Amino acid sequence: MSTPTKRPPLPPLTLGIDEAGRGPALGALVLAAVALSPVAARRLSRAGVTDSKAFGAGPDAHAARSALFALIKRHARWIGIDVCDVEVVDAYVARGALNVLERESAQRLIRAAPRCRRMIADGQRMFAPLRAIYPHLVAVDKAELAHVSVAAASICAKVRRDELFACIARRYQHEFGPVRGQGYVNAATRAFASAYFQKFGTLPPEARWSWPWPSPWPGPGHRRPSSFRV
Repeated sequence: MSTPTKRPPLPPLTLGIDEAGRGPALGALVLAAVALSPVAARRLSRAGVTDSKAFGAGPDAHAARSALFALIKRHARWIGIDVCDVEVVDAYVARGALNVLERESAQRLIRAAPRCRRMIADGQRMFAPLRAIYPHLVAVDKAELAHVSVAAASICAKVRRDELFACIARRYQHEFGPVRGQGYVNAATRAFASAYFQKFGTLPPEARWSWPWPSPWPGPGHRRPSSFRV
């Protein structure tokens, strides 16, 4: 009788998962995953890797996160980034399934990642259903405050989303001036959207049409005009 072959133990890596851009009305949703060894986690913790929101907003905050992103790339075993464009976000929000979209994005990252002994995702309600597929996954609220791998993922996701939004800002700067607000629902974003709407009679293609834009702009349930181009 042959002896059952034992599976090799999982490498001592921790995969952290986090997102950036769930709330904005303009721009993509970005998820990131970072695989760290215990040595890399200690080095990054000492270097100041923490929740991306702790750095605040503005150019100085982006510069600080970008510097840490470069450090994370040097020490991480693996980094994965998954971008969900506005059309995809709208399609999932239209059927009340934004959480499903984030879980599907996380699964794409997990499948691409190296085998890891631990997996930690930020958001208990969001990612706990994935335990049915990945029993060694832990879903925790505010995980980026306690786990360096998740903090690293939050920085990677935020830096990538900021880069994508910078492309949006550059695209419209010559016509509408500086596009501030990072796409979040604030006065700067409303000012840009209002100026754009007054000129074109619609929202920019980077807008999430499923978000509750104030009248007379399109609101939830309206469909993005596929033929519209800037």
